[in-house]
Amino acid sequence: MIAMLGMYDMPALQAANDRFWTLIRNHLGYGPDHLTRDQDMWGVWQDPNLILAQTCGMPYRTRLHGHVQLVGTPDYGLPDCPAGHYNSVFVKRRDDTRDLTDLTQGTFAYNEAVSQSGWAAPITHLAQLNLRPAAVLETGGHALSAQAVAEGKADFAALDALTWHLLQEYTDQNDRLQEVTRTMPTPTLPYITAQGQNAAQIALAVRAAIEGLEDTDRQQLSLRGLVDIQASDYLAVPNPPTPNALLSNS
Repeated sequence: MIAMLGMYDMPALQAANDRFWTLIRNHLGYGPDHLTRDQDMWGVWQDPNLILAQTCGMPYRTRLHGHVQLVGTPDYGLPDCPAGHYNSVFVKRRDDTRDLTDLTQGTFAYNEAVSQSGWAAPITHLAQLNLRPAAVLETGGHALSAQAVAEGKADFAALDALTWHLLQEYTDQNDRLQEVTRTMPTPTLPYITAQGQNAAQIALAVRAAIEGLEDTDRQQLSLRGLVDIQASDYLAVPNPPTPNALLSNS
């Protein structure tokens, strides 16, 4: 059996995530003793032995829908977002005076092209303003995108709102970067389980575990509750062009 909570699992949060999983497992009465941290996410998401993992909205709607079950959507209590929703934060360097329009003349750093918050939401936001980046840089992670901007390898990036909060809390990026604007909210990263699992039972265990978290862990993980968001709401979010298609049309 496999469980992974790797989407928000920076070193400072790993102990809290471990305690969260222990609570979930205790309520379930079964599951692995420890969270998996050393395997490829795509492999974990598609493993028939998956008990619980968290995926991103874009992988869910483009590849995982119909192959996994939704368990529920965590509510992180993010500002100006409905329960169970999040948005992306455009960031630039602290000393950069350009607005979003001018920033698009430079390089946009993104974590990966199947990321809702790092690619889909910001590119959709820019398209609605008749904008698109002149160049792009794939970094492999939100924190790496932030680092690329801070080090001048890119001009701007989009980070999911919770990651931006965590980077401000646990790194020096708040001293190096500033917020430009935010995208419209979309459903946040859902918890999933394999097709053969009892998704309703797992959801009850996750909900009980959130309620049972110590205040410090709940604050660290930003967990406010578990909400039910339908698959159709995830599938309704638009998919932007791939990076190659976007740049080839410029």
